Amino acid sequence: MDIQVIGVLGLPLIQQGDDLPALICDRVAFEDGDILVVASSVYSKAKGFTRNLAGITPGADAVRIAAKTKEDPRFVQAVLDSSTEILLEYPFILSELPSGHIGVRAGVDHSNIEDGRLIILPPDPMGAAAEVRDAVRRITGKDVRVIITDTCGRSFRRGQTGIAIGWAGMTAINDYRGDTDLFGHVLEITEEAVVDEVAAFANFVMGESHQGVPAVVFRNCRTWKGHDMVYFTPEQDVVRAALKENKKD
Repeated sequence: MDIQVIGVLGLPLIQQGDDLPALICDRVAFEDGDILVVASSVYSKAKGFTRNLAGITPGADAVRIAAKTKEDPRFVQAVLDSSTEILLEYPFILSELPSGHIGVRAGVDHSNIEDGRLIILPPDPMGAAAEVRDAVRRITGKDVRVIITDTCGRSFRRGQTGIAIGWAGMTAINDYRGDTDLFGHVLEITEEAVVDEVAAFANFVMGESHQGVPAVVFRNCRTWKGHDMVYFTPEQDVVRAALKENKKD
C-alpha cells in the first residue's frame, strides 16, 4: 500500500463566515476515496464557535476551580459551559462534552486565535465531518472521507497527539474480531482505532505552532469494516469509575 500524504498549503487565516470546504477544494485536486483531515480549530473559527473572554462572567464553581488550577476564571467558565460532566478538577480540568468526547479543558483553546478570544470545539463533530464531506462532494463531485481532529494528551505519556472527534464516510474502528492472525489464531479482542491513527499522523503534518497547515489529505488508504463505538459506556469505562471513586474519598 503506497499512501500519499498531502498537506493543504496556502490557506488564509480562517475567519467566521469563510467557506472552508471551498477554500480547501481550491487547493486540492481530490480523488474518490481520499481522506480529508481538518483541524477542529479552523472549522470552529469558520463557523463562529469562538468566545470573547471579556464577555464571560465566571460563576462560583469557575472561581473555585481557577484558584486551584491558576487559570483565568473566565477561561474556566468557558470550559464548564462546554462540558456535560467534570471528571477531574485538579491539577487540570478533565471533562466530558455533549458529543461524548472526553478531553482536558473540554478542548477550549486560546492558541491560534487573536488575544482575548477562545476557540470552542464543534458541538456536533460528527455532523461537522458529514457537512464537510457533503460540501466537497458538491464542489468536486468526488466521494471523500472526512475526519475532524483535536489534540489531546495521553495518560502515562508526555506530549499531545491528534485524535478524531468526528468522522464521515468510514467507520472509526477496524474490527478484526473473528479474523485470524498469521498463524491461524482467531482474534478475539483486536479493534483498531483507524481514525485516531490517521488523525495522529495528520497532526504531525499540521504542526502545533506556526506551521499553518490545518488540513491534510491522505490518498490510497484502504477501506475497512467495523463500527463507530469509540467511546466506552460509563459502565465499561474503568478510568471514569476510578475518578468518580476518588471524588468520594
